[in-house]
Order: sequence, then C-alpha cells, then structure tokens
Amino acid sequence: MRTVFSRYAAAVGALCAMVDGAPVGLVATSLAVGISYDPPLITFSCRKESATWPVLRAAPRIGVSVLGQGQGAICRRIAGPAAQRFGGFPMHETPEGALFLKYAMSWLDCRISAEVEAGDHVIVVLEVVEVGHDRATAPLIFLDGRFHSLRESLSA
Repeated sequence: MRTVFSRYAAAVGALCAMVDGAPVGLVATSLAVGISYDPPLITFSCRKESATWPVLRAAPRIGVSVLGQGQGAICRRIAGPAAQRFGGFPMHETPEGALFLKYAMSWLDCRISAEVEAGDHVIVVLEVVEVGHDRATAPLIFLDGRFHSLRESLSA
C-alpha cells in the first residue's frame, strides 16, 4: 500500500503557529486545496498518534506554507525532532500567531473548521482567512520518498 501511495505526487505544506510563545509545526503531503470556495476550505490529514497536532490545534490560527523548490531541507527539519524544528530560516508571524515560511510558493492563514476521524488518521478541515503567493516560485513536490521541483520536471 505504501508503495502505491508514494507514487502519488503531492505538494508539501508546513503548518505552523505560535502556541504559548513557542513555534509549533508539522509537515503534510496530504494537503488538498480548493475543497470549497464559499467558504474557502482546505484539508490535510495527520496520524492520530501525532504528538504535534494536539499542541498545534490549540492555536487560534495556523499558517499553511505551501513549500517551493529549494525548501526540501527546511521541510525535513520541520518534520524532524520537535526541539530542532525551528531556527536558521526566515519566518513571518501574524498578530494572530500563524507562522509562515518566507520564500514559500503560497501562504494560507487558516483556522480549524472541523476534524473527522478516518482510520488511523484525522482529517482536518481548515477555513482560509487570508492568502498570498509568489508566482515566481515553483512548487516543491514529494514523490517516491524524494523532493522534486515541478519546474525541473516540466523542462525534462
């Protein structure tokens, strides 16, 4: 099953916020945008056993940074041990506590709308409050356990 699922090319999202004065974040390749336009909704899923999601879900707003080419190392860092996830790369914090990675392809400032249990995961529905994007940045794609640039794939 994992082999089949890994063959699905996916955008990479870093979901981050300040919680009790500290940065908290996780990485999701299950990001789905455009679920609804009115209201604007996106989804992602995470394992029920996640130690990060129960902390992150306490944030009033969550910053979703859709990562761009060249941000694979940052992605691995945020997906790594909690004590080593942040620092060494530029971020922007909103007054509501959403955290965004600078130089991402796009940014979505969100609040939690719903959570649905689905097998060993939780599907989280986020309402998008504000957005921003950088058309010059190509997306970071995760496929077969590796990061790829869509721009590289299109020129090959």
